[in-house]
Amino acid sequence: MEKFGPPADLQVCDVEKPRAAEGQVLVQVWSAGLNPSDVKNAAGALKHTTLPRTPGRDGAGIVVEGRADLKGAEVWVTGGALGFTMDGCHAEYVLLPEAAVRRKPDSLTLEQAGSIGVPFVTAWLALVHAAAIRTGETILIVGASGAVGSAATQIAKWKGARTIGADMRKPAEPLADESIDTLAEDLIQSVLRLTGGKGADLAFDTVGGPMFEPCLKSLRRGGRQVEISSSGDRRVSFDLIDFYHEELTLHGVDSLKWDLASSADILDQLKPGFDCGALAAPATQSYSLAQAKEAYEALAGGKAASKLVITPQAR
Repeated sequence: MEKFGPPADLQVCDVEKPRAAEGQVLVQVWSAGLNPSDVKNAAGALKHTTLPRTPGRDGAGIVVEGRADLKGAEVWVTGGALGFTMDGCHAEYVLLPEAAVRRKPDSLTLEQAGSIGVPFVTAWLALVHAAAIRTGETILIVGASGAVGSAATQIAKWKGARTIGADMRKPAEPLADESIDTLAEDLIQSVLRLTGGKGADLAFDTVGGPMFEPCLKSLRRGGRQVEISSSGDRRVSFDLIDFYHEELTLHGVDSLKWDLASSADILDQLKPGFDCGALAAPATQSYSLAQAKEAYEALAGGKAASKLVITPQAR
């Protein structure tokens, strides 16, 4: 990224290969997920980004330079300043601090491992860190078919929760235990029906905007809600008297605030879920570096039917 703008402004160019100094590793990137925040970053929506910059918040690859016990290791990485104030993973190589890389699960290929970062870390921060999800609870996930929503559904089920997924249309093969079509069904009444009139223990709203208050009204007394985004108008309104009478709790989560080492710690906590089969990587569609601009355009235009990954190494 030499300037901010639409995907057409992105450039594929040759740069000098980085060299690892003490405390650093050089990773040969085999797979790098493409996230909506990468597209927003290229457009200039994330104001702390410095230029010129190689984008890419997620990646997986092989350590080719660095500490002896790490050389040759297949690792995954996400978060922190990647793609914002330090060069990211949409490149053949990425230079990282040692604390940023962790060995990927044996159950995932490198291509799959590169697709995990932002969606699963965001879902983990929402459900486990912020909301402290507990076994036996019922969780409503709005936007359940999206990347973060799908990750959250899997994590919730892994933690022993019952899941209700809400989308603008019911998916053909829903991950959630119950599904609600928000275009055809009233969200609040549907949740009450599915919970015997009690409401959900937890709502994870990945949409925001017009879904904010219906989520709140779908909660039981003492329930909690997590927000990560807002579509349309960034300002929302709700009945404050109902809010405090029902003793509700509202959490905000921003994965951009978590540094590389903290994000790597979360990847370590996710790893057993993939190795035991409770968590699964999404279906992916691969683009070469030469096709990276096309990948950005597909995601920006809403034409991506599966998780997009950039695969820099020739096969």
